[in-house]
Amino acid sequence: MHTIASAAEPTIEFDPEIIGKMSQSGPRYTSYPTADRFSADFGYGNFLEALASLKLRGGRRALSLYVHVPFCDTVCYYCACNKIVTKDRSKAATYLSYLKQEIEMQGKLFAGLNRVEQLHFGGGTPTYFSDKQMGELMAHLHRQFEFAPDSEGEYSIEIDPRTVTPERVHSLRAQGFNRVSLGVQDFDPEVQKAVNRIQPMEETLGVMEAARDAGFRSISIDLIYGLPKQNLTTMSQTLSKVIASNPDRIALYNYAHMPHLFKPQRRILDEDLPSPSVKLGMLAECIGRLTAAGYVYIGMDHFAKPTDDLAVAQQQGRLHRNFQGYSTHAEMDLVACGVSAISSVNATYSQNEKTLDEYYAKLDQGKLPIARGIQLGTDDLLRRIIIQRLMCNFELSIVSLEQAYPIVFKGYFADELKRLAELAQDGLVTIDAEWISVTPKGRLLIRNICMVFDRYLNAARAEAARSPEVQPLRYSKTI
Repeated sequence: MHTIASAAEPTIEFDPEIIGKMSQSGPRYTSYPTADRFSADFGYGNFLEALASLKLRGGRRALSLYVHVPFCDTVCYYCACNKIVTKDRSKAATYLSYLKQEIEMQGKLFAGLNRVEQLHFGGGTPTYFSDKQMGELMAHLHRQFEFAPDSEGEYSIEIDPRTVTPERVHSLRAQGFNRVSLGVQDFDPEVQKAVNRIQPMEETLGVMEAARDAGFRSISIDLIYGLPKQNLTTMSQTLSKVIASNPDRIALYNYAHMPHLFKPQRRILDEDLPSPSVKLGMLAECIGRLTAAGYVYIGMDHFAKPTDDLAVAQQQGRLHRNFQGYSTHAEMDLVACGVSAISSVNATYSQNEKTLDEYYAKLDQGKLPIARGIQLGTDDLLRRIIIQRLMCNFELSIVSLEQAYPIVFKGYFADELKRLAELAQDGLVTIDAEWISVTPKGRLLIRNICMVFDRYLNAARAEAARSPEVQPLRYSKTI
């Protein structure tokens, strides 16, 4: 075991033995209950009921918007996103017309109720839309919703650096975006070739320079470890280049090889993938190098400069987690527009149709394109807040939870406390009468710790153990 420390962050302990022991498949908890628990029994009417109940409570609440753009020019073999690979730009024009229709419907439903403080464009490749199309879409959003001033709101967009010029980056800033996330994954040419994403470093650095010149408040870079052709040397070289480029945030994702679920991954050869021990070595290298460079380990796969809003929000206890990952804003209603997008409104989750034809058909009927969802019960809300606090703050106040909910914690969660005691023996958590705290060693395994409180997951795994014919749920590895 070795220790990784930074001046801005409590020590993180990287213990390959305990990580090897604990590594298993599990949810990323961008929601609880997780999306595999959504049901087709929840539809448009249920969403309207949840919104009506929200309006009855009165008052203004902050609102988050998510817009999904599913199109890509080319396929990256590692990708597991909901995407449509096409060079037929007419499809984007058709999609844009329907997307604007959905946005207008949502804008009318939320009229006078909320103010947008957070906006995120994801994909696919949001910059698949032309500059003109993006300008039309942003203007349409501003007509339908009230937005907080640029100085207060967080308005972000994911960019494929291969799809934009410096001029386009400046245009995006003028259209209202103030944060940008760049997909990089790896700078090594052989790795890029193996995943069908040729992206010269100079191209990425040019986009970052343009973003700084344009006045973007935060620049984030996405990396992936565990890709084909990667090894400790290539990973170290990529890290050196990333650190030198000085992004505000870095997301470091573990490549989950699941070719049975994602067709593009079938083009990746198993023999090209790094071994589990090499993957762990790369993770240790990344954490060590990034924290030594002054980045704060936020949690899961996110790092940020100490002065970045993400690190400040964590220090102040305002960090939140939603479908876009860690967020600087406290929990708020999330309205998601676009194919497959997931909304979170007034103790409900609702997901849009996953195919363009079904998405268009619902909108043609004058209905929101909701395919499935779930209404959260009291137990769901209780467990959601527990998982949120552990994911974001690495600690849970038992006393504050008992004050907010009519429970005695040690009785209500007796089984969970037994499983936590086992994790405590491994040095991952500490437990006393008032607090559950994740140790430096446990931070990297926070998903495992949160899984203890996942009632649905534990019930499904118990059922699979009793009945061999029942297929267990499939998730990515926790490490």
